[in-house]
Amino acid sequence: MPRTTITRPRVRRPLIVLLAVVALLLGGGVVPASAEPNEGGTKKLRDALEAAAKGHIEAKAKLDNSKRRQVALTGELKAVEGRLVGLNAQVGQVAAQSYRLGRLTPTSALLNSASPESFLQRAAELDVMGQRDARKLRDLVEAKETAAQAKVAIDNEVREQQKQVATLAKRKRDAERALATVSSGASSGFSGGSASARPAPRNSDGSWPSESCSVNDPTTDGCITPRTLHALQQAQAAGYKRYVKCFRTGGDGEHPKGRACDFSAATSTFKDETATGGDKAYGDSLANYYKNNASRLGVLYVIWYRQIWMPNTGWRAYSGSGSPAADHTNHVHLSMY
Repeated sequence: MPRTTITRPRVRRPLIVLLAVVALLLGGGVVPASAEPNEGGTKKLRDALEAAAKGHIEAKAKLDNSKRRQVALTGELKAVEGRLVGLNAQVGQVAAQSYRLGRLTPTSALLNSASPESFLQRAAELDVMGQRDARKLRDLVEAKETAAQAKVAIDNEVREQQKQVATLAKRKRDAERALATVSSGASSGFSGGSASARPAPRNSDGSWPSESCSVNDPTTDGCITPRTLHALQQAQAAGYKRYVKCFRTGGDGEHPKGRACDFSAATSTFKDETATGGDKAYGDSLANYYKNNASRLGVLYVIWYRQIWMPNTGWRAYSGSGSPAADHTNHVHLSMY
């Protein structure tokens, strides 16, 4: 028994050293599976940020769509008003002619006819003239009705735009209130990322289609939304090809929904250290790339290097729990609509 007690530490020490060497060779200080299980702060904060950003994006889409409709209606009104000028002139000519010459009636046509055949011919001419004049009057009335409807529709669009502008202001206040717990105010943002992404598909009214976690995630064995995959592929096509992971089951943010990706500043994995030098420049450029292409891709928010960008607030200071993962100084976090 004493012999066993003496030899056991000698057996374990080489094993511990071997495991340490293996860990070092594989990359010590690495966060292997993800960047931060609950990044973005508490669930309450994440929910508030998501609601504020989604509300802004939806209101902005409605505002833009309303502006497009107003432009189309204004063009339609201008064209109708141009027609009205011509129709008013034509109807005026008919009225003036009737005043000067008087209307040709069936009775006067008969009295001035030398024969039944002459009467029928003049009666036919009378019918043609009547149809022509009635058509001009009908066109004039319809054009006036169309113009009136266009004016009402334009007024409705103006009210819709005022409503959406108020909604945007409210969502901005919501976002600022939510960020107050983790942000000290506006920040300077980052440079780089000037490439333009190919826009993701939208609905005919400019809104984003509803999507589920339905396509294979090329970075894990999980799934992501088609829009998230598009954003990932566009970044990679722009040259951002370092280590990235999207889907994960842990936490309750956008990752389990397939609507988020974490892009390591390092080349081959997540390092548990603050990025510097070329790694920092890579993260700066990638974060700014997604900010610059947010409306093309459907970006909800971006977090990088103690800063968070939302479409209704711009860049804001951001503080996590102090670790590189929580403060997002080792990876860029992307959340998608």
